[in-house]
Amino acid sequence: MWENAAVTATRFLSNVVRHTGCPEDEEQNTPSKKTKVEEDHKNGGHPTRDEEEGLGGEEEGDGEEEEGETFADMMKHGLTELDVGILKYVSDHEGFSGILKERYSDFVVHEINKQGKVVHLDDLSIPAEAEPKECDVLTDEQKKQLTELQLFTNKEDNVSIEVMDDTKEKRTLVHKAIKSQFPGLETKTEEKEGRKYIVAYHAAGKKALAAPRKHFWPKNRGSYCHFVLYKENKDTMDAINVLSKFLRTRPNMFSYMGTKDKRAITVQEIAVLKITAERLAHLNKCLMNLKLGNFSYKNHPLKLGELQGNHFTVVIRNISGSDEQVHQSMTSLKQTGFINYFGMQRFGTTAVPTQQVGRAILKNDWNQVVDLILKPRPGAEKGFLVRCREEWAKTQDPEAALKKLPNKRCVEGQLLRGLSMYGKKNIITAFGLIPRNNRLMYIHSYQSVVWNTMVSRRIEAFGLKAVEGDLVLEGTRALSAEEAEKHSIHDIVMPLPGFDVIYPSHHGYRELLAADGLDIDNMRHKVKDYSLAGAYRRVLIRPTDVSWKVIQYDDPKISLVHSDFEILENKPAPVFNSEGKYRALRMEFSLPPSTYATMAIREVLKLDTSIKKQTQLNTTWFN
Repeated sequence: MWENAAVTATRFLSNVVRHTGCPEDEEQNTPSKKTKVEEDHKNGGHPTRDEEEGLGGEEEGDGEEEEGETFADMMKHGLTELDVGILKYVSDHEGFSGILKERYSDFVVHEINKQGKVVHLDDLSIPAEAEPKECDVLTDEQKKQLTELQLFTNKEDNVSIEVMDDTKEKRTLVHKAIKSQFPGLETKTEEKEGRKYIVAYHAAGKKALAAPRKHFWPKNRGSYCHFVLYKENKDTMDAINVLSKFLRTRPNMFSYMGTKDKRAITVQEIAVLKITAERLAHLNKCLMNLKLGNFSYKNHPLKLGELQGNHFTVVIRNISGSDEQVHQSMTSLKQTGFINYFGMQRFGTTAVPTQQVGRAILKNDWNQVVDLILKPRPGAEKGFLVRCREEWAKTQDPEAALKKLPNKRCVEGQLLRGLSMYGKKNIITAFGLIPRNNRLMYIHSYQSVVWNTMVSRRIEAFGLKAVEGDLVLEGTRALSAEEAEKHSIHDIVMPLPGFDVIYPSHHGYRELLAADGLDIDNMRHKVKDYSLAGAYRRVLIRPTDVSWKVIQYDDPKISLVHSDFEILENKPAPVFNSEGKYRALRMEFSLPPSTYATMAIREVLKLDTSIKKQTQLNTTWFN
């Protein structure tokens, strides 16, 4: 078991360092099924995955995986949970070992939409649409003639339709029917020998044939096609980039309520502006690891944060815990929950933690911001990044350093391009060339480490009960001693630092920020984007819909979860063997937005989720 766990840990960890490359750099249809675990999962909603992806990952690169030894060397300089304030557990059960995400199918996420329904892919059919009333005014023969006219397959340059019931209302219906069903055709009314005719013709000649339906969308149809996206081993933005290429539309035509991990099977709702269900369904014939279905037309897009959460099905393979240990840990998760820490992927995987950059931004120390992002750093990196950093350290010449980068769209490249355009005396403007989400991830990372640290201190001081000075959301105020007796720890929130929050009266946010050179009373930044309003976050999260089962199996390669697509394809469900040589814990639970599933799993296993710690354990095993 331990050898398997160690090998898996190496593969697990070697993928975390990879950051999603530019979409056009990624193979569209060949995700490797041999790669191991990537990032921790976090729910959709806010903050977006764009903020989470590559935190501290200035080294977005060429998409090649690091060698195991090189990665282990790099992780000697990485973060542990201790470094980001993740210190406490709520339960007292004994922890046990297991392998998370040995296969990407071991981590299955179903979105919970704003109506509270778990989203599934269970229908690939095209929705039937009620035809508009004007369709009835054209005969089948007339439709055939108009189709041939539109496609230039007849010898005539127009089609004349006699209006037998000559009223203005009837003529209007015929005009509308032709224009709605045959875009590219124009109509006019003519009188011949005392009879009225509607004459259809091409207004733009053969140019109308190039994209006859480009500007046509029935008025009775919602402008947005909503569909369920099922994906395997691909993150949400990569999937949308692939879809946009096949559909020849821009990625920003798509909207969604939350982004989902790559290293998983995920199911979520997507909306796209004025793309038909037929075109979307056709993609199922040519895409791998992506399936689209459950189509419907609606009048609105989707917005980040509208979802109610996500439902997880997680398999932990090769568990060492007894059935009793599993029962204790899962019962605690169900009844008490877990500390709502920001997970490790919030803080990056490199030797320069993202919260340090965030702190420098908040302190308005822009020279340090540049230094932290561009300076040489300990640990292994891709060769071109090493050369770029060395050039910057030696010459401070942004153009010379930029020439060392094959991919100019990584954070380093964007910053260097800004410095070459605006000069080193205009760092704020130069830094602005980095996409907004990437810039904000730094200060959100700093907020998160403050929150984690303060929650750990609060639990250390007062345990898992409400006390005088705690905050609750109702009225957002500090509790008196008498009020605290009427509340539980599940009611308590702690603030992320900012100018629009109040703080608990019993603990030292002010001192913590002061030690970092920040004034808690002056969290407004001279650059509006970096002014922190703050927010409130529950200290404990209690998952819902919690269930679990210890299963035994013989084949380590088989999937232990019956996916939506397998069900659609009528593939048999996994078969378990009560005498199997391998044991796994299969757990299910639902979480609200902006919580981290790996923090729930951490509570169950009692294992440090940091890459550095896992690498150390792995290295110890092999040595």
